[in-house]
Amino acid sequence: MKSIFRPDARNEDQSANPSLSLRINIFFFGTFIIFCIIIVRLAIVQFVEGPTLTEVETSRDTKNVPLASIRGSILAKGGEKLAYSTSVQTLYFSLTTDYTETVTDKKTKLTSRSPEATAKANQLAADLAADFAKYGAKVPEDEVITKDAVLKAMDLDSKVYSGFMLRPIKRGLVKEEIAYFMEHKDKYPNLTVSEEDERHYDPDTVAVQTVGYIKTFKKADSLDIYKNILAAMKNDTDPGLSYRSDEFVGFDGLELQYQRELRGRNGYLTVGVNAKNMAEGIEAIVPPVKGNDVWTTIDKNIQLKTEQAILDQIKWVHRNPVQGKVHPDAKTGYAVAMEVDTGNIVAMASMEDYDTNIWTTGTLPTEVYNQIQLNYQNGTVTPISSGRSGHNFDSAVFLGSVIKPLTVLIGLNEGFITTRTTYTDKGSTTFGRAGYETTVRNAGGHAYGFFNSPAEAIEKSSNVFMIDMVGKKLYEKYGSEGVNVWDKYMREFGLGERPGSGLPNEHKGLINYVKEAKSGSAQSALVFASFGQQGRYTALQLAQYASTLANQGVRIKPQLVSKITDQAGNTVKTFGREVLNEVKFDKAYWREVIKGMNTSVTAFEDFPYDFARKTGTSQQQYTVKKSSYLADNGVFIAFAPRENPKLAVAVVIPEGGFGSNSAAPVARKIFDAYDWEYGLDGIPKKSIPPVEDKAKQTAGDGAAVESTH
Repeated sequence: MKSIFRPDARNEDQSANPSLSLRINIFFFGTFIIFCIIIVRLAIVQFVEGPTLTEVETSRDTKNVPLASIRGSILAKGGEKLAYSTSVQTLYFSLTTDYTETVTDKKTKLTSRSPEATAKANQLAADLAADFAKYGAKVPEDEVITKDAVLKAMDLDSKVYSGFMLRPIKRGLVKEEIAYFMEHKDKYPNLTVSEEDERHYDPDTVAVQTVGYIKTFKKADSLDIYKNILAAMKNDTDPGLSYRSDEFVGFDGLELQYQRELRGRNGYLTVGVNAKNMAEGIEAIVPPVKGNDVWTTIDKNIQLKTEQAILDQIKWVHRNPVQGKVHPDAKTGYAVAMEVDTGNIVAMASMEDYDTNIWTTGTLPTEVYNQIQLNYQNGTVTPISSGRSGHNFDSAVFLGSVIKPLTVLIGLNEGFITTRTTYTDKGSTTFGRAGYETTVRNAGGHAYGFFNSPAEAIEKSSNVFMIDMVGKKLYEKYGSEGVNVWDKYMREFGLGERPGSGLPNEHKGLINYVKEAKSGSAQSALVFASFGQQGRYTALQLAQYASTLANQGVRIKPQLVSKITDQAGNTVKTFGREVLNEVKFDKAYWREVIKGMNTSVTAFEDFPYDFARKTGTSQQQYTVKKSSYLADNGVFIAFAPRENPKLAVAVVIPEGGFGSNSAAPVARKIFDAYDWEYGLDGIPKKSIPPVEDKAKQTAGDGAAVESTH
């Protein structure tokens, strides 16, 4: 057998190898270059562009949508709900790109929603309207949610809400609707049912201006607290602290003061978001945390009796002549009752009041606002938008004679008088330069004659004593600086200082003596200030002043809240007695002044306790047809009992006439109400069994006479 051998075969393979080798080398070299480019690009992405891309991814891929929490309650001292929230379920719509796809007309270049997106939105709106009609509660025809109403609520053009934000379709779902939408999530993947709150206020209108009211967050940005929250939201990464534009927040009173405690903590939905800022589905749900409850010091029974007493007394001065005339221009009244030892406010009434439930819808018709615009704020703490008398007097009036206990204290402390100083009251006195004297008289021109002590001057309410023995002497000792000396004393008793309750819009009062010293003279400022005609203050300031007299110089913070509790009833925070400042005077001075607070008051003739009191009748000028007149404001302060005082009360009735006839009867009813509930002597009178009718007891029927307390 022959073997076949081709000597040129190897040479043929070798001649082909150079071309193949070149191609292989080029391939591997190209691959190497590509991998280098990829590696370099990956390095750039990771180390250079990584942080930026991460930030973009975070901002674009997910958004947190706040879910409002259930607001806590504001409770009276006895646990009655003054402001509270009920749980309601709201149906929300999440806008996605399939509802917003657009097409551009080639001729006009105008962009509009695509037919497919429009059809889908219309179908959803029609289906929802039909479901509401089928499963929802029966409502009047004008309240039926139509297809057009649903389309408007969906906000397809994002005119109201950002693209990824949830759109509220219907609040207050009934249980049948809730069950239906929960069971048909596959049919309605863009819908979410969320729990929310609906705010309510006690229909008895208890201390409404003190409790306050709510507005939506987007309408509350004029307040500093919400300006700060808006600024913080831009930087804070905690979604639970974010506010929704349509959630309700406190706008006045305790609702505003304790906004953070009442609000709780928002929950949120984490939604996927595309490059067009549209939601692409819900990725996570964090439920909200309910707000805490705020327990006030206000006793509902005493508060309601105080409010009614003011209204009754206003009607009384309209019909019954005092000093020969009635007072039809008394339209408003203010009262504060403050416990002397604790500072707790048991009653705070600003009348007339109104029903704060009008604020809970989020919108306030113009005609409704016009009805309340003069009295929707708290007249016991501010004169602004808090009531007007017939001649347009606000709630801060001149003190009148209620200043005289403090005037005497100043005179004693300055050494102008002693507890044994005597004085003959001739009914009038003068001040000013010779030949240009101004004459000032006592009320009614009375000349009270000889006083054995300053206490008698307080009891008789002598203007001329205060002028001669304190006002003029301050000017003689200090000159124009005497106004600052007077002002220092006033502020130590809270007159000219915010009382410290923490309520929004607390007023310092109107310090007229400073203005008078600049425009008139320091002497006239001190003279008129000495008998209560140069400072206008609120009822809360007067109550604190009365309490400071009762505490012999210790000024206590007015306390409106006793504690804050969580939803389980656990106490989160408590509030107690807080001293703001203390005035040091000789004990003998206090005894003298409190002894002098003994003015005769008809309304208290049968009052079972010895108590300290001072009536006031301040005069305020008004103009009619370019002619000026003076109106009398009724003012009254008191504390009881005189020894070991429990309660201090201040009442103001602008244009009510003499304080003894207009303001004092209101104070009497407040003291009686407190005595009934708690006892001015420590024994609540409601706990004492009623006295039995002896005649009926003898007859054997055992009937009891109704208590007259």
